[in-house]
Amino acid sequence: MTSTLDARPYAAGGPAAPGAAVLVTGAGGPAGVAVIRRLTALGHRVVAADADPRATGCLLADVGVMVPRADHPHFIDALIGVATVHGVDALVPTVAEELPALTAGADRLAAAGIATWLSDPVSVEICCDKSAFARSMRLAGVPHPATTDNPAGLVEVPGPWIVKPRAGRGSRGLQLLDRRSAVVEALRTDGSLIAQTRLAGREFTADALVARTGDLLTVVPRWREETKAGISVKGTTFDSIAVTDVVAGALEAVGLTGPANVQGFVAADGTATVVEINPRFSGGLPLTLAAGADVVSAYLTGIREPERQPQQLWFTPGVSMRRYFAEVFTAEDGSPVADPSAALGVRA
Repeated sequence: MTSTLDARPYAAGGPAAPGAAVLVTGAGGPAGVAVIRRLTALGHRVVAADADPRATGCLLADVGVMVPRADHPHFIDALIGVATVHGVDALVPTVAEELPALTAGADRLAAAGIATWLSDPVSVEICCDKSAFARSMRLAGVPHPATTDNPAGLVEVPGPWIVKPRAGRGSRGLQLLDRRSAVVEALRTDGSLIAQTRLAGREFTADALVARTGDLLTVVPRWREETKAGISVKGTTFDSIAVTDVVAGALEAVGLTGPANVQGFVAADGTATVVEINPRFSGGLPLTLAAGADVVSAYLTGIREPERQPQQLWFTPGVSMRRYFAEVFTAEDGSPVADPSAALGVRA
C-alpha cells in the first residue's frame, strides 16, 4: 500500500448539508488535536468537545465545547444538545473509552441527525482488555507475546517480563521486571495486571483503516524512534510485508472496523509481532497524514456516505516526523492572546 503521495485523493470528507459541522470528541488528546487540525485544514467546520474546558483542541476548532465524560448518564444527551445547537451532522470520536457509550446511544444519535461509524462493541472490548486480546491473538495464530493474568500462568511466560494494567493507555502503570518473584508478587497484589514476555527488536506503530465490510484500506507502519509518555515524538514511515500481514491478521481476528492503531515489534530476523490494538486514531496520526494516507477524510466519508465504495489509501515510506511543543494562549475571558514567537516572525 505504498506509493508516492496518492494521486487519487479521497473526497474531503464526502458531501455534507450546507454549513454542516463535524463534532470531534477527545479534543484534549493528541489524536483529537490531529483530527481537528486536519479537518479544519480541509475547510470543514469543526466543533471540538472535551470534558476538560481548557482542552487545546477546543481552541483550534471553530467551536469548543465542554461535555461530561463518557461514563456520565447524560453524555449522549450532551452530544445531541451540542449537535443541535451547532448544526452537526457527523461524529468523529478519538477516545476508545467513549466507544461503548456511543454505541449504546447510536440510535439516539442517528435520530438526531448525527451520523456515526462505530465498530462492533465486542471488538472494542477485546482491544481494550489486554488479557482478552492476548487470547484472541493466540486463538487466531497471530504472533503475540506470551501473556498471563495470574501467577500460575507464568510457567508458560518466559522472562524477562513487562507487567502492565489489562486496561489502560500509553505507558501508565508499566513495569519492567527481571525476577519471577517480583512478577508473582505484582500479580498477586493487583488482580488488574497482566504479565507478558518482554519482546526484543524494533518497536513499530501502524495506523490502519478497515472498511465496514472488513476490507483493509491501508496500513501505514512507522518506527517508534522516540516516545514520551507513550506518545511518539520521533518516527519514520516504512514499508514491510511482514508488518502489514501481521497487522491485517490481528485486525481480522478481533473484527475491528474503522480507524485503528496497532503496536508491535520487528525482531532482528524480520518477523513481526503484535502487542496491542487501540480502536481509535493514534497520537502519531500527523505522520500518517504527512505520508499521504488521509485516513481522516476517508473515515469522515465513510461516516457520511456509508454505502460509498471505499478506496485503498497509499502512503510514502521514509517520511519522518519530529514533534515539538506548541502553545496557544487565552486571556481570562477566553479570548485569544497573540503568540509572542509568531509576532516576532519566528517559525512556529
